[in-house]
Amino acid sequence: MIGTSQRVVSTTGARGSVERGDVRGHYEELAAEYDEHWAYGPDYIAWMSGRIAETLRLTPTDRIADVGAGTGLFARGVAGQLRPHRPILCIDPSEAMLRQLGTPPSSGLTPVVASAEDITEGRTRLPYRRLDAMWLKESVHHLADPGRTLKGLVGQLAPGGRLLVVLLPASIRYPLFEAALTRFEELQPDPAHMVEHLRTAGLEVHLTHVEHELRIDRDRYFGMVRARYMSLLSTFSDSEIEKGIEEMCAAHPEPVLVFPDRFAFVLGQHRKESA
Repeated sequence: MIGTSQRVVSTTGARGSVERGDVRGHYEELAAEYDEHWAYGPDYIAWMSGRIAETLRLTPTDRIADVGAGTGLFARGVAGQLRPHRPILCIDPSEAMLRQLGTPPSSGLTPVVASAEDITEGRTRLPYRRLDAMWLKESVHHLADPGRTLKGLVGQLAPGGRLLVVLLPASIRYPLFEAALTRFEELQPDPAHMVEHLRTAGLEVHLTHVEHELRIDRDRYFGMVRARYMSLLSTFSDSEIEKGIEEMCAAHPEPVLVFPDRFAFVLGQHRKESA
């Protein structure tokens, strides 16, 4: 799931009230239209899925989990590159989001209704006793205690297992309104802290950055903002969103928006001799 920290303020609008920790409610409401409003385009999904698979060095025999999978956008992309493969676990606390995998779910994907904390604290058991690879794509900011939860996820890894945390950097160059960009910088986790957490959990860690140029129709992007495609935007009222879009219109009269999407890739791996 995309967004920024769940430490949100209270706000009320036509879409209802959002309180701290109610990120799940935000995604439950957005689930049916999530892929439409969130996916910048098929080339973007293919690009990111490829980077995830390449960074984790995934193979068809790996036991894999996408933690915070949402609607399975990237799990589907990764699955398409690994055929045949073991089922990829799509772990997410939102049943509504996971329902978008289809009934029955897309081939090669197994939905697991659970949070990362449910997994690490033993409230939910996974179909695999140990995992060879897992990733958290823009979901680590929803963790109340990232250090503790990431350590718990590391405990689910098999010897040689890999864990990838994908998150936005501390500042972004999206064509959003100023108040949204400011709030993002106030709340976004620092990738360096993710490096620390994984090292503390006993993994060898490497931090790299990848960047993809996005091109999107201006009106479509404004529609995504109105739909609050980032959980960050759920912290603004309807009137604040509309005022923000007016600001965006003035700053970006061009019909097609072009901007960089830059990500930090924090990869942790068990040492080969790890038990």
